[in-house]
Amino acid sequence: MKINIEIECTPEEARNFMGLPDVSAANNVYVDNLAKAMKGVSNPEQLQEYASALAPMGQVGLKLFQSFVESGMKAASRGSDTGSKGSD
Repeated sequence: MKINIEIECTPEEARNFMGLPDVSAANNVYVDNLAKAMKGVSNPEQLQEYASALAPMGQVGLKLFQSFVESGMKAASRGSDTGSKGSD
């Protein structure tokens, strides 16, 4: 059995309902600092260097996230393959 429930609400209402903190002030500070750092960028190589330095955990974090997403997609495809074979 599958049940779908749709709830229309703003992101703020959803955060409050789920008990999540409001991080908009921290996000605004992060975006402002990022915008200030990017003002001096004059070429794509410099932009890449800034982005990797400012990202959480830098290049290591990016690679870790990428491998996490790839392994999740592989697991999902294996699950859908076994589900379709069992129904034949």
